[in-house]
Order: sequence, then structure tokens, then C-alpha cells
Amino acid sequence: MGGIFRIGRKSVLALVGAAVGCLAVVAGAQAAGSGADVLKVRLGGDRTETRIVIDLSRSASGKVASNGAEDRRVVVNLPGVSIDGGLQGGGLGLVKAWVVDDGPGGARLRLDLAADATIKRRFLLPPADGVSNYRYVIDLAAKAPAATQVAHSEPAVARAESSVARFLSAPVRPTKAALPMKKVIVIDAGHGGKDPGARGADGNEKDVTLAAARALKSQLERTGRYKVVMTRDTDVYVDHGVRVQIARRADADLFISLHADSGSDPSLRGASVYTLADRAIGRSAKFVSKDDWFMQAGSHGDNGVSTILLDLTQRMTRNRSASFAEVLLNRVSDHQPLLRRSHREAGLAVLLAPDVPAVLLEMGFITNAEDEAVLRDPSRRNRLMSSVGDAIDDYFGQPTKLASR
Repeated sequence: MGGIFRIGRKSVLALVGAAVGCLAVVAGAQAAGSGADVLKVRLGGDRTETRIVIDLSRSASGKVASNGAEDRRVVVNLPGVSIDGGLQGGGLGLVKAWVVDDGPGGARLRLDLAADATIKRRFLLPPADGVSNYRYVIDLAAKAPAATQVAHSEPAVARAESSVARFLSAPVRPTKAALPMKKVIVIDAGHGGKDPGARGADGNEKDVTLAAARALKSQLERTGRYKVVMTRDTDVYVDHGVRVQIARRADADLFISLHADSGSDPSLRGASVYTLADRAIGRSAKFVSKDDWFMQAGSHGDNGVSTILLDLTQRMTRNRSASFAEVLLNRVSDHQPLLRRSHREAGLAVLLAPDVPAVLLEMGFITNAEDEAVLRDPSRRNRLMSSVGDAIDDYFGQPTKLASR
């Protein structure tokens, strides 16, 4: 799966570069990154102010998805920048751990903060003074109790001249290897509250989906590899659009909606997985805001770039969803029979996030006695959710390189 995806990424990145070049969009004093490679990542500073330097083979611009103000998590997308297999390392100063991996439309830097902090400034340094590569610089500042700091959007190098001189005159050392940052998994228990879902012989769909979601959450958290977010943890109704927004606000790596199927034929049984249909991609636009990084890319007067990047992001997300769906079906089949056409496409509302890979798992037919027995028996339900957890492990099992340079 990983090799096939990387080949596809190169094609996507080439298209991004060509599109940006044709439209002649300039971000600050530098062209938007087209196929730039991440060479290494370095950290310097202390618990008051910490600098992250990303060495790049070409020019690039970054878009902040999260500035650390709410959950001690900083996320910066680098559109058009390629990353081969990913990099990750341990912390220094205000940073507890960091990861550079594939993001929507390019590479993505994620920082797990050790203390309350926010982005103070960002800028790009061109090759100079004996350095042959570009350097994308991010400065973090500790958040003072009585003061609020605002992240700036791509200021010129001259604007941060004094800080550049101070930090670059001091040694900036590579970080020690550390465990990868936790992937964020959003688990969506289908239906709830006033929406009972399908009716089985022994109760409603909303109850078995919540029980399954809690079981999966417990299993994932026990591994220590994942941060789990639930769209609901009680019997309440949550609007479909809100479920999508929960995943986007969490900067989720994966969204899984759990459901139980129904049919008029009580003999019909088996699991299946839905991913977003190509014809429904356009409906994702209602979840896009002007603050999204792919929309800000057109802020210099040409919205064509934003449209292209949004389209590429949506299609990359759809491809990732399909890849996970196949892995998921392979694992689930160990504990549940599958429908003959087990991977389906639809325009379901919970699958519409433009930048979060998403699947809807029909765990079986609540209208079938055998499937309902699996879903209601805690032991058999746990085994089924264990297979979902194994699929998540498989999906994220692609090795990530440790930073040692």
C-alpha cells in the first residue's frame, strides 16, 4: 500500500507544481513549493522560546492548521512539499515530540508541545552564508499567563532580523530519536438520542454502535499509540455536520463511523464498508472555510490555486479512505462474514470531510439473528473491534524514519 501511495503522491505533487507555476502565484517573496523535499529537521532554544528549522531542497510556503493555542498541538502544512516515508524525533524546549509526514496536498509538520505556547513568527530563509538549501523557520514562544500572542502569516525575513541573528548564531542540534507522535482517531458511534437507527429483535442500532465505539476506544488507548476522540460517548443526538467538524477540529488522521445494517430479508447478513463516492466530492465544499490552508493559498488574488489544491486534497483523502477500507475489510473478515459487494461508495454526510480519510463500517445486520448476537455479546463484539484496531495498526504500520542527522 505504501509504495503505491508514494508513486501517486509524486504525480500529485508534480500537478500542484505545474498548476501553481502556470498561475504565477507568489507567496511573500517566494514561489509556492513545487516538489520541495524535506532534508532534515532541527530544534534549538529553551522553554521560553524554541526554534524549529526545516531544511528543504527548494522554496516552500507554509499554512498553519493549528497554532497550539487550544490543545498544545501545532500543525503546519507545507503544500507541494514531498516527504519520503516521514521523519520524527524527540523534543527540546517547548517541543515534546515532532513528526513530519504526509498531509493534505504535501508534507505536514506536527508538534506535540511540552508547555502552553503558540507560534510567534514563521519565515523562509534562502540559501546564503555557506548554506546551500532553504530553511523554513518556525519560532514558538511560551504563552504568558496574562498575555495573548498571535501567529503571524509569513512575515518577511527582515521583520525578524534580530531574532534570526540571535538564534542562528547559536548551535542548533538535531533531536534524539523518540516514539512517534500519537495518531488521532475519531470514532463515530452512529445514530443516538432521538435517532435510534435500525431496530433489531433485542433493541436499537444506536445502542450497539455506542457499545462498539467504547470497546474500540478502550483497545486503541491501551496500545498507547493513539489519541482517540469520540463524536458521542452517551446516548445523545449529534448532527452529521457536527461529527465531521469534530474530526476536522481534532486534525484527525482517520475517521471511523460505526453502524449496523438492516434489511427486509432476515437471512441477509455480513459486514461492509462505505467510502465517499466520487460524485459526492463536491458536497465537501460546505465544510471548507476561508481559514483552511488550501483556501488561503489563493489569498494573493487568484482563487484558481485554492480550487486546484482543494480538489487535489479531496482526491488524496478519498484515495486514503479507499486504502484503509480494503485493509479494514481484510481484518474484519476474520470475525464476520462480508457482503458479496463489501466495499461500497456513497455520498454519506459523515464521509464529507475534505481532508480527513473516513470510512463507515456496517458491522453486520441488526435484522439478522446471528449478526445481532455478535454485536450484542460483549466478548464477540470485542473481538470484532480488535480486528478494527488491527486494521488501524496495519494502515499506520508504514515505518517512519527516525531523525539522526
